[in-house]
Amino acid sequence: MFAFPGTFVEAIPYGNGHINDTYRLTFEQSGRLVHYILQQMNRKVFRKPEELMENIEGVTAWLKKKIQENGGDIYRETLNVIPSAEGKAWCVDDTGEYWRAYYFIENALCLDQAAGTQDFYESAVAFGHFQRLLSDYPADTLHETIPDFHNTPDRFRKFRAAVEADVCGRAAAVQDEIRFVMEREAFTHTLMDRLAEGKLPLRVTHNDTKLNNIMLDEKTRKGICVIDLDTVMPGLSVNDFGDSIRFGASTGAEDEPDLTKISCDLDLFEAYTKGFIEGCAGALTEEELNQLVNGAKMMTLECGIRFLTDYLEGDHYFKIHRDGQNLDRCRTQFKLVADMEQKEMEMQEIVNKYR
Repeated sequence: MFAFPGTFVEAIPYGNGHINDTYRLTFEQSGRLVHYILQQMNRKVFRKPEELMENIEGVTAWLKKKIQENGGDIYRETLNVIPSAEGKAWCVDDTGEYWRAYYFIENALCLDQAAGTQDFYESAVAFGHFQRLLSDYPADTLHETIPDFHNTPDRFRKFRAAVEADVCGRAAAVQDEIRFVMEREAFTHTLMDRLAEGKLPLRVTHNDTKLNNIMLDEKTRKGICVIDLDTVMPGLSVNDFGDSIRFGASTGAEDEPDLTKISCDLDLFEAYTKGFIEGCAGALTEEELNQLVNGAKMMTLECGIRFLTDYLEGDHYFKIHRDGQNLDRCRTQFKLVADMEQKEMEMQEIVNKYR
């Protein structure tokens, strides 16, 4: 499998990821302890792990080249894949499961929730910087690890099919939510139409831009490395921006039953917008800047559509821990969309302030 140097000390489960099984390995090398990350890739989610690792190899090699040109530290500012004994970026065990290994980034931490606007700002700078470093990467050479992942019109079509099939008999009780989506069918085409028309460029995108996918330096709390590259594939920069806002600028939990607690915090929106545009450092086109607010609305609407679709189909995709959790999740997203629609002018003014 992997030929880690030194004497094995321990392997412990690591992190809070819900997809892959992750372990931190410790080896003793010349009297000091050295750590590595070992992950078993989830083949139910990622059905072509070799293509996934080809994406990661290509993107991390590109990042290392850019980081070196900028005088940075390639062992802290990007993930570093450890090749298997056969020289591949992965190995397959006797049961057919796929594994990979990375060098461990020392003296860094991940946060599941921002302690304040500064942490959110730092994550934005890091994701923007990631976008800038990859702005001239040939995005169309990457594999789609999850086809149509952020194709919102396709998500709408699947939602409508779920409503018509109504396999669990739940549609009658959620007519308000169904109507909310149906009224926004035309909007779901906004970004994909601009991509098709050549108005928005195809980019290398992360597609899971949550705060906990940024490594922060323990001392400075500066964002140093973007991690969890499984969903790196061709996409739209405004969707990466939007997914961060959906998750990080909400005033309540994703499954909060009390919708009076849910709104888009404009202070958090401004902190992230400022950081993202600074991190991109001129890499975004004028049309991308024009569509950032639509990216926030689109990713929030799309996520709500996905939660509602899963609820109608019997909660088979997203894990639930109580009855109605996916319905609560969809309602928070729709409340956020409605709030963003009310605040759209203010949000655009904030974008214009930093563009």
